[in-house]
Amino acid sequence: MIFLFYFIIGFLAMVFAVTVFNAFTAPMLKNGPRPNRQSFVSILIPARNESENIQDCLESLLEQDYPHFEVLVLDDHSSDKTAEIVQSVAQNDQRVHYIQGEDLPDGWTGKNWACYQLSQHAKGDIFIFTDADNRYARAAVSKTVGWMHKLGLDLFSTFPQQHTLTLAEKLIVPSVYMTVYCYLPLWLTYYVPFPSLAAANGQWIAFTKGAYQKLGGHKTAKSQVVEDTWLARYAKQQKMKILTTAGPGAVYGRMYHNWAETWQGFSKNLFGLMGYQTVPFLLLLLLLFIGYVYPYFFIFYTPIAKIAGIAVMLNVTIRFILACKYKDPFINIVLHPLAILFTIIIGLNSIRVFKHGNLEWKGRKIRLNSK
Repeated sequence: MIFLFYFIIGFLAMVFAVTVFNAFTAPMLKNGPRPNRQSFVSILIPARNESENIQDCLESLLEQDYPHFEVLVLDDHSSDKTAEIVQSVAQNDQRVHYIQGEDLPDGWTGKNWACYQLSQHAKGDIFIFTDADNRYARAAVSKTVGWMHKLGLDLFSTFPQQHTLTLAEKLIVPSVYMTVYCYLPLWLTYYVPFPSLAAANGQWIAFTKGAYQKLGGHKTAKSQVVEDTWLARYAKQQKMKILTTAGPGAVYGRMYHNWAETWQGFSKNLFGLMGYQTVPFLLLLLLLFIGYVYPYFFIFYTPIAKIAGIAVMLNVTIRFILACKYKDPFINIVLHPLAILFTIIIGLNSIRVFKHGNLEWKGRKIRLNSK
């Protein structure tokens, strides 16, 4: 058993090192440079039953300090008042444009089809795809454009600061984000060409128009559920320049609102983050259990209490850094092993859902197993 704990300490030490490295060096969206020219930007929002969010989202975007942009909202067959709200805002601000979505073709996911339609109406030199449940600091667009200009990027993305209210959100959402901030030095997404070192978040993902067209846009990823990461990896395969940043202080999101949404949403996405490869994904879940949960069972077991205590302290310190740097809930410092355990369970369910059938999301059946 002692040799297993040596492995755990080594693993946690590497995670700690990456976490600290990102905490001090990670590119932050809010720290981006000012643009060196005024590219016209198309902000593209797919919206399905977003009447509770779309008004605040649009108001937040219309207060941007960047002067040259349009906002296109595609109503994806909403059954609530999304369309009326968008049309009302569009009547009062010519920068906002309402688009009625077409019927979903076979072989497409709903979001990819909505994003593709939006791209066909966009007039910008830069396309920024974002979600209706996001909110934005005034410089979110200008800093995005600034990063893209400074580094000559083809694709830029950020992981928003997550707003969590319910216990399920507080436990699970930050635990999934750990896979970015604790395992991937973010500057490697720019400096290293390997597609495996690519990450992106569809809550805020930007392309130059030329790069988007060269990639084939969302049409290329039409059946992909985790289309953001897929497009980032494909961009690297095409030798394009990408950068993934941390978004606290610039873009704010609330992915889910309760346990059911959290369960369904991550069941839809988690397995896809590993490319639907069962053995590597199961090994990852096992590693999460061994590194983040297992040591807590032995902190009062005298023969190995000291080394187990070191492992627990590393876990606590990692969570403390994430809470301070990325505004994660401090409750996860205490409930960390429980949060990881729930995340593992959702990961196992993600495999089950993929292997055995459909998932319903926003009233629409999603066929995850498209192979």
